[in-house]
Formats: sequence, C-alpha cells, structure tokens
Amino acid sequence: MKAITIALSAMILLSPIITTDKVFADEPTVTEVSQEILTSGAIMKKYVWKSIRNKKEVTVNGNVVEVDLTNPLVKLDVMSGTNNQFTKKQSVLGMTTETGAVAGINGDFYNTQAEGVPMGPEIANGQLMATPPYLPGFYTFALSKNNEPIVDLFTFQGSVTAKDGSKFTLGGINKTYYWFEPGGEHSHIDAMFMYTNAWGQADRSNDGTTVPTEVLVENGVIKQIAENTIINVIAPKDGYVLRSSGLAADFVKQHMKVGDPLTVDYSVLPQDASKTYDTKNFKMMIGGHTIMVDEGKPAEFSREVDSLCCNRSRTAIGYSKDQKTAYLITVDNAGDSKGLSMTELQQFMIKVGVWKGMNLDGGGSTQLATRPLGETTPVLTNKTETGIQRKVVNGVGVYSTAPKGAVKGLVIQAPSFLFVNEQAALGFKGYDEYYNPLVDTDKIPATWSISNDVGTFKDNIFTPSKPGTAQINASSGTGKQSIAIEVVGRDQIASLKINTPNMVLSQGGSYKLPVIAKTKSGKTREVPAESIQWEVLGMKAEVKNGILNVIDLAGTNQAQLIARYDGFSTMLTIAVGKDKVWYDLEKNAVMTMSRSKPEGVTSSVYIKEDTSKNHYLELNYDFTQGKGTKWAFADFDAGIQVDGQPQFMKLKVNGDESLNALKTEIRDSAGSVFYVELAPILNWKGWQVVTEDLSSYNFKYPITVRSVYVVNEEIGQDERAAKGKIELDDITFTYKGDIVTPSNNQVNLTINKTTVAVNKKNMTLEQAPVIVSGNTLIPIRFVADALGGTVKWDEKERKVTVIRGDKLIDLWIDNPELIINGQRVTAEVAPKIMNNVTVVPLRILSENMGWKVTWDEKTQQITLQ
Repeated sequence: MKAITIALSAMILLSPIITTDKVFADEPTVTEVSQEILTSGAIMKKYVWKSIRNKKEVTVNGNVVEVDLTNPLVKLDVMSGTNNQFTKKQSVLGMTTETGAVAGINGDFYNTQAEGVPMGPEIANGQLMATPPYLPGFYTFALSKNNEPIVDLFTFQGSVTAKDGSKFTLGGINKTYYWFEPGGEHSHIDAMFMYTNAWGQADRSNDGTTVPTEVLVENGVIKQIAENTIINVIAPKDGYVLRSSGLAADFVKQHMKVGDPLTVDYSVLPQDASKTYDTKNFKMMIGGHTIMVDEGKPAEFSREVDSLCCNRSRTAIGYSKDQKTAYLITVDNAGDSKGLSMTELQQFMIKVGVWKGMNLDGGGSTQLATRPLGETTPVLTNKTETGIQRKVVNGVGVYSTAPKGAVKGLVIQAPSFLFVNEQAALGFKGYDEYYNPLVDTDKIPATWSISNDVGTFKDNIFTPSKPGTAQINASSGTGKQSIAIEVVGRDQIASLKINTPNMVLSQGGSYKLPVIAKTKSGKTREVPAESIQWEVLGMKAEVKNGILNVIDLAGTNQAQLIARYDGFSTMLTIAVGKDKVWYDLEKNAVMTMSRSKPEGVTSSVYIKEDTSKNHYLELNYDFTQGKGTKWAFADFDAGIQVDGQPQFMKLKVNGDESLNALKTEIRDSAGSVFYVELAPILNWKGWQVVTEDLSSYNFKYPITVRSVYVVNEEIGQDERAAKGKIELDDITFTYKGDIVTPSNNQVNLTINKTTVAVNKKNMTLEQAPVIVSGNTLIPIRFVADALGGTVKWDEKERKVTVIRGDKLIDLWIDNPELIINGQRVTAEVAPKIMNNVTVVPLRILSENMGWKVTWDEKTQQITLQ
C-alpha cells in the first residue's frame, strides 16, 4: 500500500517524480575553515562553500559534526519534542539542553497542520516510538546493534489479535493522518492505529475525516472501550490506546470487550525483502526524505524535490565509506551565507566525506546546537533562516558516555579585544581528558596574572591601561592556560563608524548611537558607550550612555555628531526630518477595506480601541485555503495622495510571529505600482515601529498608498502561520531636509607665492604653498576658512581638525597618517609647520573634502572650488 501526505515542514509536494542530478558548469569548492572538539569521539568542522551563480561568486557556511562510530565513549540517538514526547515540539537547542547532548541537529519532516509528530519512523534509546508510513521514497537513517550506520527504505507490518483469534491489520504506531499515494485515500479511514505514552496528548489524529472508536489496553488487557468517541487520557506507560474507525471500529465492536486479553504483533522491515536487518535491536532510527548520496556519488532523488526548491538552509545525515564516521550536516541561508539547492547539497555532502546519506528537514527548521569546549550548556551554532529557533518534532543528538576524567585544560573566556580602560570580567571553563566540562568551575578558585604591564587585575577583573597585547594567565589546580588579548588604542584602529543608517532627527526623539571600531587586524566590535567622547554640533542635544536625546531642533536644518575614542574621530551629519502622520484613525484616516487573494483566502479589517482610547487597525487573515502565494490586504481609499516627496515611511505594527512578510503597495503619478517590503519576516509580538527608506524607489511624485498587506509566499509556505492577525497604527511619512552645502567660493594660489585670491579678491598669506617630495602643501586654516570649513588646533597633540560640510579630517604634524571621515589613510607627505603655519598635502584633502582642483603647469597656479 502506498500513501501521500500534505503540508510538510519545508513544504514537500508528494508525487513520485525522479529528478536527475545537475551538471555543474563551475565546480564548487568546499574549504574547511575550523574545527573544534565537542567530546571524545565527536568534532565539529566549519566549511565555506564557494560557487558561481548568475556569474557572481556566492559563499555558503556549512557545519559538519563528525561522530566516530567506533568510539565507545560517544553515541548517536534521537531526541523527541519535550520530555521525549511527540506532539510537544521544541527547538533543537531546547532538546539538546534537555537531554544533555553535546550536539544536536533537527530531524524528520512533519505535517505542520497536524499534531507535531514525525512523518517517518523513530527509534530512540532502543525503543520503537513511531513506525514508517506507507509512502514511497522516504529514506531512514539507523544504527544497528553493532553501531553500523544504515541508510535505507523501511516499511511496517502489524496486526491486532482479539481473544477469539480474529485479526485486524495495524496501520502504524503513533502516526498522524496522511493520504495514500496513488489514490489519495485518507490513512485513517477503515483503519486501526496504536498510540503509546510517547504520544503526548489525548487527542489522537482527529482531523474530522473519521469518527474514532478507541480501546484502552493495559498490560495486554482491554480496560475501556469508547464507541464513536475518544478516551480522554494519554496512554499509560504499560499500555496503549487503539484508535479505530469504519471497518476497524466494526471489528472492535464485534470482537473486543472489556476484560479480554489483546495481542499486538508488529515489526519494522526493509522494503527490499532480500535485505535482513535486526530492526528490533536497532539502537536508533530517524526518518527523513530523499536519498542524496550513494556510493560517494549524487543519487537520483527518491522523492520529488521541486517543492524544496531554491537555495535554502539544509540539514542532512550520512556516513563514510568505511562506516566508521557519521556526518550531521547543516548549511545556512542567512546573511552572507546564501543557502544551497538540493543538487548543491549533494555536492557538499560528497566533498565533506559522505558515502551514503539522506536529506532531513530544512529551511526554517534547520538548526544546529553544540556545546562549546569547557561549557556545560549548548548554544545555537548556526544562523537560522528566519532569525528564530523553530520548534520541531525531533532531532539527532550526540551524547558522551565517558566517565569523569582528569583535568586536561582550561578555556579562558575573554573578549576578542578590549579598549583602553574597559573593564572586563574574565572567566574560565575547564575540561577533562575526554573533553567534557568540569562541573562547578565557578566554585574552583583561580589565579589570574598578566605577563606584561598593559593593565591590572583585581580578582578576575582586568582593566587595560594602555594599548598593546595583554598576556593573560589563568591557573587552577593542575590546569593552566594563557591567552593574548589585544588592547586597542588609536594606533590600532583602521576605522570608526557611527552605525545609524538612515537616521532622521525628530524633536524630543531618542536614538541609539552604536560606534563600531574595526582594527588593523580586521576585528570588529562596538566600542563601549562609556569609552566614547561625544561632541554635538548644530542642535541642542546630549548623548548619555550611547543614547542621543534631542532637546531642541528649533531653527536647525542639520546636525553633526562627532564620536572620539582615544583621539580617533568620526562624524555623522544628519538632516532634521519632519514627520507628518498620514493615517492614525484619530485625526488622519481614510476609508479602509479588506481584500484577499487567491480564491479561498479570507481577510477582514476592524477598528479597535485600546485602554488609553487610542484607535488602531486590526487586519485578520486566513491562508488555510487557496493555492500558491497568498495575500491579505488592508486597502486604503485610492483617491487620497501623500503630500510632497517623503523619504521615509514609518508605521507601528503589532506583530504576530507568523513569519509572513509585511508589504505596502504604492502607486506613483505615472501609474507605476511599487511593492515595498516593510518587514521581510513578522517575527515579533508587541508594538514595534517599522521604517522603510523610500529614497531608492524611482517614484514620480505625488504618490498614493494603496494598501498595507500580509503575504505568505508559496516557497516555504508551510513554515509560516496560516492564520493570524496584525495591528497597524500611525502611518507616518518623514520628509528629510537637505544637508547644507558649504560655500562655493573659489581660491587661487600660486606655488611659492604668498599672494592669494578668494573670489578674485587678493589677499596675502603668511606661508606660501610649496612642493615637498612632489606633493603640494597648502596652508590649511586659510584655505578651509575660504571654502566654508572650520579648523581646530590641539596644541597638546599637535593635531589639526578640519570640518567642512559632512567631512571631518584629523591630521597630526609630522605624521603621514590621517583620519578622514572615520577611515585611516596614509599621505605621501606628512603635514608640517612652516613659519608657524600648518601646511598639509593638497591631494589627499581634495580627494576627500569634495574640492575641485585645477592646476596650471605654466603659471604654477592652483584653483580650488
């Protein structure tokens, strides 16, 4: 008998199509970048995949946990939900933490619209928890009694025998409903299924298609029969519940009664009858999807993979040719890591050593948790596709079986680098000879010391006093460890940036001002707020603890924020914005109606009121029906336009964690329609302000907002909520002012002459421009003043600071290194003092200050504008 299912995680469309492997025009490369011991017998390796897509190089981050199947101190097993029960989904990190695993990946596919149980079979800790479905092409990974890895197709055979000797076929153990293929019949019609204590709820696969008749059995004896209804208990540990319907329910009524003995007989079998496996003694088994690799080559897919299309996060499992190593694999589709297609995943698996392997659930389910060396608890290791840790039905865990061992080493916990005077509480974790953590290291006394005079210790608090490399030492008992921590000062910084893109100032607003430093060694970190000295120009405001509080913007068109760390400066010039509320259901509102598509999708809008009498819009949606991409709209009166040319659109959104996208439809005066993404993933609950920069859209103004809508894209649809609601309020447009352009004066200078003309008006310089080592040096204060800039002199540091428009330059006398807009650059000639006048290299200034320079070789004249 064959079967079909619906709405699987990662969205599997189930038709038995065989897809051949793709021929790669550009051979991808897979490079190991690091490895870390997790425990005796298990290591994690990190890889980077590089390939060409659409004539561009892409990179993908992959993680592979290798488990030595010959090592008796480590084992693989299956993790299930919460408290080892189905129907109680949990994140991989949660399962890994709960079960004490040193590593874990997500496991089997599942029907996201059902209770939350695996599609395939499961054996955990040697116990059969779920049987294979009657579906073609679903592969399974298992370990035999001798720890031999197996990737193969399995099926199920079972029966129930009543006291009178009558038998009825058992459809499976702990299975949710699915549909047979071909044919599409419901799995639970006229069928009998067993549910054990592993099924964590009293409702057993009731989707409304069949009426259950249930039988409670304890210690092989029928204790209760409920005709045409359920028995409202979870199955006892020493028994089970049979769920029957149709012909199976008739069998119960005719052949079973309370007090009768009942016998069940079942087994998991290979689909290929010529193979013999001792499945009753399997150590573990987990279901998956298609086979990926066979004999070290890409295999023909055993299931269709079109529904798993595109470049996604992926999870897989397999083993080596010598059957001594198991591979637990994840690859990421997040940030700079661009995911893999199914055929690319085959290539990746082969390149990291897989001889035979299969696909596990991917997309938003892909998660890897590992326990860092010396730590007692695991952490999420990969970056999830949706930014959240999805709750899944099961996973594969790696477990240490080693005894407590002697102390082997310490791991010092410290930042990658520190800033001067930044206090850092250093800690350590210990591990034993089996690379398992020492418990209660926080109660073990440690001695801290520093090998040089870069800073001081008080207990475990290290405070660096000057730039350099701090050699930190920790010792506890027989364990010792040293670490070098870079202490960064001005000379070690390559760049400094105030990381607030697209900020527009508003009266009374508060804004976080993270300052990001990048060192010459390539490390990046946010500078502690207390280490930054701020200067605010052009407005009344203050910065405390890294937060800008705007006090008064009266008469201000723009403001400048200067951040300095150890004399290294950067500046941000910000235009003052003007907000205009367009839609708030109080004073500014337009007619709003609901709309949905395609057919079958429903939506509605309501005006609601909160406890403070504030009104907001509620948009409800139901995507459970219909096919393809689905939309739910809040449509606004199309006749009302937005004033002017706003740069930003802002609105308050009360999210629903549905992982659907939020967009707005805007039409410009030329009739062009733009679909603007406000939030790619609704992954939050509670009110949050969503902002979109409109400046990159080529609108023909004025514009009209046609709608705000929720969209559930077809790809990965099953990973997002099918029903939900969001709330909207205060749609606001921000009109950004222009950055003030410095004066457009013209300055004419001549080499070795003190006569200068500003806008053709002659003046006299104290120091003429000169040429030094092929570089023209000009008197900076005079020229900057003439071109609309300002110059500051720091006598103590012998430093000149030039500000012009949105440009800031720091120069030090006799030092060729300059800081321009937060970037360190090196001039060919250092600034100098001549006749008590600071002269600086013209070329590097003109290239970075926006000056137009004209050179007349014949007259040796320079024209600056």
